[in-house]
Amino acid sequence: MSGVENASSNSETEFEQDCVMPVRSSNPIRARSLIRNNLEKSSSNPQQQQPQHLQSRMPNIKVFSGSSHPDLASRIVDRLGIDLGKVVTKKFSNLETCVEIGESVRGEDVYIVQSGSGEINDNLMELLIMINACKIASASRVTAVIPCFPYARQDKKDKAGDEKLAMLMKTHEWKFRSRAPISAKLVANMLSVAGADHIITMDLHASQIQGFFDIPVDNLYAEPAVLKWIRENIAEWRNSIIVSPDAGGAKRVTSIADRLNVEFALIHKERKKANEVASMVLVGDVKDRVAILVDDMADTCGTICHAAEKLREAGATKVYAILTHGIFSGPAVSRINNACFEAVVVTNTIPQDGHMKDCPKIQCIDVSMMFAEAVRRTHNGESVSYLFSNVPY
Repeated sequence: MSGVENASSNSETEFEQDCVMPVRSSNPIRARSLIRNNLEKSSSNPQQQQPQHLQSRMPNIKVFSGSSHPDLASRIVDRLGIDLGKVVTKKFSNLETCVEIGESVRGEDVYIVQSGSGEINDNLMELLIMINACKIASASRVTAVIPCFPYARQDKKDKAGDEKLAMLMKTHEWKFRSRAPISAKLVANMLSVAGADHIITMDLHASQIQGFFDIPVDNLYAEPAVLKWIRENIAEWRNSIIVSPDAGGAKRVTSIADRLNVEFALIHKERKKANEVASMVLVGDVKDRVAILVDDMADTCGTICHAAEKLREAGATKVYAILTHGIFSGPAVSRINNACFEAVVVTNTIPQDGHMKDCPKIQCIDVSMMFAEAVRRTHNGESVSYLFSNVPY
């Protein structure tokens, strides 16, 4: 019996030395001590390293890129230290969009980067299909990273249509009601139905659009990056004045002016008669100051170019324009070239390489680090509010 006991004790000793995590033991106190000892041995021995998949800084995360802005998606994953997910996007002969996810997403935290630019309708449909493809492939959570939210300007029902007809109806005491759609709400419903669990975007045209969703929405702000650019690139920024090109952006410019400790002004557009060209009234003193126009987006750039002329006529020494989303459609680039801007600064929520080649006045602020940090904090369950007032350099 002694030989059997010695053999069993020797085998038990070898088992304790080889096994990192004993599964069971008749004595629970002894089992816990074995676990503690083996963990201390493994941590003290540099030769015993964890497998590569356990050393990853961000496990269980996949980032995919749509076709609208692959450069921004590449910058995001470079900052996160991970690889971009494999996805194949193609179109059939009848222009239907087909998306195939090239790797497993089961149980993963998935982020899909797709901006509302270029061929907006095709890119929006592609985003919806990618969300649904990941959702039915058993992804744990699907987050849509939409730097520029599509259809954000169609967020309410206005008195749209011909102003002359509106005045005629008002004269005859008819009730004039717009039959315009609220397309931003429709897009929000489509994203939710497709399977999106979370939305990350930047500078919504109206913050109330967040209320269109029944899922969490993180609306990031370009303001910290804008403040940093102003302080680093405008030498006379202490003698500047922040100007809103319309009354709707007054809250935005007052926030930036307060952070810079400078004054602000706004331009009010008024119409005296129907079909008459709008006249602009400047509210504020810009004489002998550097005027900085700030807005959330610019499409055809008619308003900001007209505003720049108004500011120079009022005595501004220099005029800058800082915009979050530079759409620049139609005659926008030619208007900027002919305008009196020192520079027109936009973020890369929309691809700007082509616009910068055609117009040397256009400069770009990289905001990929803000989206990357938002993805990292969301994945790790951390607060995103830090990004509302800081640039994560």
